[in-house]
Amino acid sequence: MSTNLNYIKRPSTLKEDAPLLIMCHGYGSDENDLFSFAEELPKELFIISIRAPYQLQPYGNAWYAINFDAVEGKWSNNEQAKASRDVIAQFIDYACNNYPVDKDNITLLGFSQGTILSYSVALTYPEKVKNIVALSGYVNEDILPETLEKSKFSHLDFYCSHGSVDQVIPVDWARKTKPFLDDLNIKNTYSEFPVGHGVAPQNFFELKTWLEKRI
Repeated sequence: MSTNLNYIKRPSTLKEDAPLLIMCHGYGSDENDLFSFAEELPKELFIISIRAPYQLQPYGNAWYAINFDAVEGKWSNNEQAKASRDVIAQFIDYACNNYPVDKDNITLLGFSQGTILSYSVALTYPEKVKNIVALSGYVNEDILPETLEKSKFSHLDFYCSHGSVDQVIPVDWARKTKPFLDDLNIKNTYSEFPVGHGVAPQNFFELKTWLEKRI
């Protein structure tokens, strides 16, 4: 799989050392989906929204194949997921080498499948990221390293949110996130909103406020 991901970007008002925000969309979507958030986010952020590498028919893209009929843990193509995780990690290096951004101030913002991969990138390559905004996803332990070294995670900070009536990814899966991160001594915030598989306005306002304090 190529590491050349398609993407769109919004430059920062800063000419150098801009905080970088990389957006990872959900299954069946594309780079334009989360990019609609860009105009509402701080102007000093350099924002890049990337398109997942696997094209779906008739339209949309995925980070990995999903079997929607399977039970928890069996429904993901974990080999494809790990490959996409590594591609995102390589893309972070690409962005840092090609744009005037601060490699020590990188945020991943994911939705759904993009969130699942953002967790995996952060816990596999913690040195590459600082903040993670994890919307409507969960931690898939099958695509994490077998050994998680707490000492490498001390700088990480997660904002996690989920819809309490999510019909795609059950909220019970997302509720495991906070205890999981707490156990690794990772800073995290977890919120629920009375919506389905999406981002409520008050959810967006909360994540924006959280982000503004950390960039």
